[in-house]
Amino acid sequence: MFDTVVVATDGSDSVKRAVDVALDLAARFDAEVHALSVIDASEVDASPQQLRDELRTALETTADAALATVAERADGDVTTATREGRPAVEICEYAREVDADVVATGTRGRHGENRLLLGSVAERIVRTSPVPVLTVRQLETAGDGEDAVAADA
Repeated sequence: MFDTVVVATDGSDSVKRAVDVALDLAARFDAEVHALSVIDASEVDASPQQLRDELRTALETTADAALATVAERADGDVTTATREGRPAVEICEYAREVDADVVATGTRGRHGENRLLLGSVAERIVRTSPVPVLTVRQLETAGDGEDAVAADA
């Protein structure tokens, strides 16, 4: 039984598939949906000082768009939140705060498009989450350029 589903999103194509799977799961169990986007503080801190404000603004805009996408795709209400920090840490902390039953995430985000296995953020969430994690991976099928999806729990 799932009462609260947290969807971690960065707006990437891989995560869009995870959003669909998570929303379907939430609908099946009539669960609350929380969408969370995390602005990676290390990404901002690693940028040149004169670009940090612009980068933070761009990342906030991307986060807002990702959260809006979740809300648009959902059949019911979605609670949205944006955090800044280390993504895996913030996602796990948020899951604790809202007493989530499951966290859903894609396996590759904006920075992991070349990774063949779990992206580093998804891997950390799986290892440190206080609740079960639903990872949704996106695979390219040979020849047609269409994407296939497989869900791992």
